[in-house]
Amino acid sequence: MIFDRDHLARYTAGDAALEAELFGLLQEQATRCLGAMETASDENAWKAAAHTLKGASRGVGAFELGEACQRAEDAPQSAWPMAVIEVRRAADAAFTEIETALAA
Repeated sequence: MIFDRDHLARYTAGDAALEAELFGLLQEQATRCLGAMETASDENAWKAAAHTLKGASRGVGAFELGEACQRAEDAPQSAWPMAVIEVRRAADAAFTEIETALAA
């Protein structure tokens, strides 16, 4: 499951405006974290960005994105370019599914 709406609803009591706000915050966080991952020059910066996005994703129920971030966080530096691609794809899929769910 890319996005668990029930998970999000437990925290928002089904408040559509709050869900939309949290989704917007996740998008902003993803933009910042992916940018930080793309420019990370050391392991601490890399892990911090991946870990931050992992937590934000899991918090709203975007579990596949969270799992991609976990794999990125654990990746060796040689795998960082591919990990960024995987996280970006997972983010795109999550945002598409979340937008669809929130529009319903």
